[in-house]
Amino acid sequence: MTKIWVNSGDSHVMEPDDLWIRALPPRLADRAPRSERGDKYEVLYIDGERIDRQLNDFMDAMRPPGARDLDVRLKDLDQEGVWGQLAFPSMGFWLCSITERELARETVRAWNDWAHSEVLGKQKRIITPACVSTTNVEDAVAEVERVAEMGFQSVFLPCSTRPGEEYGLDLWEPLWTAAERAGLVLGFHIGTGGENVVFRGPGGAVVNYMETTYPGMRVVSHMVAGGALDRHPDLKILIAEGGAGWVPAIGDRMDEAYRQHGMFVRPKLSRLPSEIIRQQVYASFQHDKSSVEIVESTGYRNVMWGDDYPHLEGTYGHTQSTLHELFDGVSDEIRERVTRGTFNELFRLPEQTPQEAAV
Repeated sequence: MTKIWVNSGDSHVMEPDDLWIRALPPRLADRAPRSERGDKYEVLYIDGERIDRQLNDFMDAMRPPGARDLDVRLKDLDQEGVWGQLAFPSMGFWLCSITERELARETVRAWNDWAHSEVLGKQKRIITPACVSTTNVEDAVAEVERVAEMGFQSVFLPCSTRPGEEYGLDLWEPLWTAAERAGLVLGFHIGTGGENVVFRGPGGAVVNYMETTYPGMRVVSHMVAGGALDRHPDLKILIAEGGAGWVPAIGDRMDEAYRQHGMFVRPKLSRLPSEIIRQQVYASFQHDKSSVEIVESTGYRNVMWGDDYPHLEGTYGHTQSTLHELFDGVSDEIRERVTRGTFNELFRLPEQTPQEAAV
């Protein structure tokens, strides 16, 4: 097969198990996230809370050769035909569950300092979003300003919020202002900030996988209907790993609500919800054929492919066969848009040389 070179709008870095133990004073390090292997499950500890997270067999399945070795990872990418990646945290996802202000502020700073030194500072093809505190918006704004100076291009935020802190509320306005001013993309990754296992009956594995996606839709509906994106027209948001086929559909649904229930709608927007979505909302997928089809059929172009490296749901080991299944028969223009163009619209990468493309 001819190799299709791509950029990935969703992958992950794996932090050292002792990241916060090394980076923070003991009074904070003891409360920061740490992971241990139990008899059956990976056990996560955060600020005194224990979470039996995933089966050990599942964790062991997510280990491409370069999962924890940056040099080997770049070789994995060359093998798979992936030039650049937006690489979200792993254990860093759990920082958003911390509710104590100092602990939240210092753990995200430690994560960002590690990512800047050990990932961004050692190569240019893998870019990490910065983490920010979701416990205090002032601290989040201060960290946005700090990481922008450090060269980060994106900020990770969880899809689910605590009750009374939904993203459509004014309390987040300083954060949206700071991110827009700094030119940072807001990267919302599905399955973060809330409970993912909600059903243990028939089909539970599939039902719960679907449950990780719905909060991403809520992020879009709140930030569009609540006016955040309308007030900040240069702010871009990415819903990562949740597919893209649903995005134009909820735009249509929101338009209908905005028109037909207009007497109840507050705030009034300067554009229809679907227009805001098409201009400011992006989404990434890995296997969904519908995510390519909607670009062709609806003209929604803010779609990017992602490899989800190194996770089990990702494409490592079969990236090229997956890409050919998705894009053989698709126009060159749409293939280029989804595999690289959308990513390059949001993020800066070093240019790939013909010699590198021949690998």
